[in-house]
Amino acid sequence: MEHNTTLEFTVDRPQIVPIPQSNISNIRYMFQEINQLYLEHKPAAYYYTAKRIVDIAISSIFILLVMSWVTPILAILIKLTSKGPVFFIQKRTGLMGAEFNCYKFRTMYVNDEADIKQVSINDKRITTIGKFLRITHLDETPQFFNVFLGEMSIVGPRPHMLYHTNYYSEVIPYYNLRLEVKPGMTGMAQIKDYIGEINGERELRKRIQWDIYYMKNRSMLLDIQILFTTALKVVTKASGFLRKEK
Repeated sequence: MEHNTTLEFTVDRPQIVPIPQSNISNIRYMFQEINQLYLEHKPAAYYYTAKRIVDIAISSIFILLVMSWVTPILAILIKLTSKGPVFFIQKRTGLMGAEFNCYKFRTMYVNDEADIKQVSINDKRITTIGKFLRITHLDETPQFFNVFLGEMSIVGPRPHMLYHTNYYSEVIPYYNLRLEVKPGMTGMAQIKDYIGEINGERELRKRIQWDIYYMKNRSMLLDIQILFTTALKVVTKASGFLRKEK
């Protein structure tokens, strides 16, 4: 039975930007979209083994050949530009809702809102070196340790802060479907340019739909395509940033 009413979500969390309310017709439309996208999908038998081998291989090579010399350089730059630790360790939501410590290079001044407030464009909390690290995604390279430990994968839905997982799971239907696969350093939503701050329900819904699309179509070929597209986008953004600074 249909009712011409408006759903109201009362969330007593002033630190987070509320998602605009949706009426019943909008939510029904979202259900239809997601139902069309989300079908039970079982990857090939070798997929999980192959994916884990690739994760270990790539993370090991990157840690040994890149992190071994990049980390000391970035550590010095971070320490010279602001007070605080080199690494920012934050609780994130992983596979099946399990919590894990997600590693990043610190890009913001130490503040009390780091675990509850998303970083926005021109956020005053971002340090000078932090801006470059975020543009080039170098701040996320310590997550190769998460990949090596098996807490994350190279490719998969981006893990959210615990605070946001709890909030969005209450107001966005089907949100928790994205937790059925291991979180990744990059994914379908990211190569579709859904990166950074989440602005409103429609954008979050699109991110979820791309995450579900990935779940439905998982394969080593798709992972490789996402990985190469991400690398191309990172290089393009970094080059644009350097040209702009000159």
